[in-house]
Amino acid sequence: MDTKFILVGKNLKELEKFMIDNNQSKFRAKQVYNWLYLKTLKDINDMTDLPLSTRELLNEKASLCSISVKDKQISKDGTIKFLFELKDGNLIEAVLMRFDNRANLTACISTQVGCPMGCSFCATAKLGFKRNIDIEEIIQQIFLIQSETGLKVTNIVYMGQGEPLLNFDNLIGSIKIFREQFQVGARRITVSTCGIIPQIKELAKLDFQSTLAISLHAPNQEKRQTIMPVAKKYKFDELIKTLQDYTQMTGRRVTVEYVLMKDVNDSVNDAKELAVAISKLKSNVNLIVYNQNEKSDFKKPSKEAIQKFKYILEASGKKVTIRLERGADIDAACGQLSSKFNKVS
Repeated sequence: MDTKFILVGKNLKELEKFMIDNNQSKFRAKQVYNWLYLKTLKDINDMTDLPLSTRELLNEKASLCSISVKDKQISKDGTIKFLFELKDGNLIEAVLMRFDNRANLTACISTQVGCPMGCSFCATAKLGFKRNIDIEEIIQQIFLIQSETGLKVTNIVYMGQGEPLLNFDNLIGSIKIFREQFQVGARRITVSTCGIIPQIKELAKLDFQSTLAISLHAPNQEKRQTIMPVAKKYKFDELIKTLQDYTQMTGRRVTVEYVLMKDVNDSVNDAKELAVAISKLKSNVNLIVYNQNEKSDFKKPSKEAIQKFKYILEASGKKVTIRLERGADIDAACGQLSSKFNKVS
């Protein structure tokens, strides 16, 4: 059994204790800390400002991560999908998105192995739920993305596999580490949820300063519960009211995410009803064109339907964006993550 000390995810005090316990100077911990969180490295031996004896000790008694990169695929648009193997053999996915006209590098990370939410249009839902991901496993996704690419992640979105608010403590703990140790600003972190009302209320009490994104995907209770089982427990109207309270308490807008699916939720009437439902909610709207996957029969809407939907919402006074499709050719787009091991030689 591997009992090595895992470095990535530890804070400075924990690293200092490890160094002292192993007869090393305390200040070496700060050097290791800087390598882990403020630089990029692939190997302990890359910590070139440490003496050879310290690096040898680290190689003997420590490991960078408890998870590993099992596979990665690169899309024609530059998006990179990572398949990570966890210490128990489970697989999760994360995605690095790059946009030609932006300096930002956005990483989409997972919080659960599989997902318990059962949304009918999502490939991840077909995996079922296995377990929550611990804090170190969340943190190590970002570390390994940076290690593999040599790039610094500037934006983090909790939009990968799983429902982040059902892994609440590890979510909040990992955000704290990203802010304090990786120095990613709160406003550059987004958490996407299907709408777990008790945890949204908890976020409001914490004065949550990152962006909260709500996967709404329907304009009313009846339609929402047919595609999102969570709506049977947390009703549409109650969710909207909770979000109104949230924005009032935090002063922050929420992002309403809405996946447009042909002949399901993309009609003019759907747009009008949605506009009324969120009229009093301090929010922006992010329209997501459905990304087809082999596990679902849903289809993309027409370009005309997309533009009409957008126009109606904009006419109601909302700021509306259509999410750029990234990585669809490697099943890395929204709703496509399914932990398939598809090695490309």
